Amino acid sequence: MKILLACDGSEYTRKMIEYVLNQRGLFDQSHEYTAFNAQIPLPNHAASVVGSHATHEYYEEEARKVIDPVVERLHGQGLKATSAWKAGSLGETIADYAQKNGFALIIMGSHGHGAFGRLVTGSVANRVLAHCTVPVLLVR
Repeated sequence: MKILLACDGSEYTRKMIEYVLNQRGLFDQSHEYTAFNAQIPLPNHAASVVGSHATHEYYEEEARKVIDPVVERLHGQGLKATSAWKAGSLGETIADYAQKNGFALIIMGSHGHGAFGRLVTGSVANRVLAHCTVPVLLVR
């Protein structure tokens, strides 16, 4: 089974990875894991000033800071893991990437904002759920 691990580098990503590693009955070596990071796009004006090559390098550098340690941790536990990243609206980008690349499950950490916080700002998890047909496991 292909499993997408949505990573943002926060404490919630760490908790999600620990959950996966502690549930070896569910998440074992038979699965393929992809550590995925969605990058918030630079404003169009800023991106046009620095150029597409520099913008791409910036996104990749920022994403690697998040996903490379996750892949190393999974490899250290004997799991097959790759990484990927894409710039775009966070929730929609995660959902779109999972659907277009044939993932069977998305696992992501939830920041646990209260109802008022979700009402005011929304949440990445809510946007993934709203835009995705792939099952999603939220870890708190």
